[in-house]
Amino acid sequence: MSAATTQTSERQPVLYLSHGAPPLADDSTWTGELAAWSSDLPRPSSVLIVSAHWEMAPIAVSATSGDVPLLYDFWGFPQRYYEVTYDAPGAPELAQSVAGLLSGAGESLHQDPTRGLDHGAYVPLKEMFPEADVPVLQLSMPTLDPQRLFALGERLAPLRDEGVLIVGSGFTTHNLAWFNPSAPSDAAPPTPSAEFDHWAAEAVGRGDVDAVLDFLAKAPAAREAHPRTEHWAPLYVALGAASASGGVDAASVIDGFWYGLSKRSWQFA
Repeated sequence: MSAATTQTSERQPVLYLSHGAPPLADDSTWTGELAAWSSDLPRPSSVLIVSAHWEMAPIAVSATSGDVPLLYDFWGFPQRYYEVTYDAPGAPELAQSVAGLLSGAGESLHQDPTRGLDHGAYVPLKEMFPEADVPVLQLSMPTLDPQRLFALGERLAPLRDEGVLIVGSGFTTHNLAWFNPSAPSDAAPPTPSAEFDHWAAEAVGRGDVDAVLDFLAKAPAAREAHPRTEHWAPLYVALGAASASGGVDAASVIDGFWYGLSKRSWQFA
């Protein structure tokens, strides 16, 4: 049985979303945007998510049993954030499909049966699929190299035709020096954050993959927006999966800022 035959075989789009820190789940605007977004999506058979918070090489997938606790990969937050649960089913068949696609490119897939979903995965998925009834598998980023991650996305693209929703989860701007919880969450962002967000909206919107992959050289305020590139890197995987059939057809679904950081998120047809 393929990873998709349990629920649907409808071809899925590809998503890149800005997942934020755990407190973003308290923002009614953002949670409402995610809920509305998911209501417009075709029902996926399963979700394959690449989060900024799991870098591991060789490439690996999370637990597939569905009974492994979440990974609360943050510290210094109130206790209630460590009591969140999201008991989505595991996706062992999807793991087999991913392994098959990677082996065809000469790459082996490792499994970590002890690793639960991190907050880059469960925080947004809890808002998008609150019933936790869609199987979820998390895939590590084996590198931050743009071309390699783009190629990884290309290899994963056939999963879309099996009903698998491929999601890159990062943050369109991610400089925690800008994060100021004492200010209003919707206060005007720092100029570099706004400049980078504007550039990103235009570059992704016109399908300029080369510019996005070379953003450190092409984007304004790139190194301020991303002092380290791990929150931008999941977009490379999403672009690879989206462009495998030729070209990139992107729609900006969520925009705006949260404590100075860009929430911009895209759906790729």
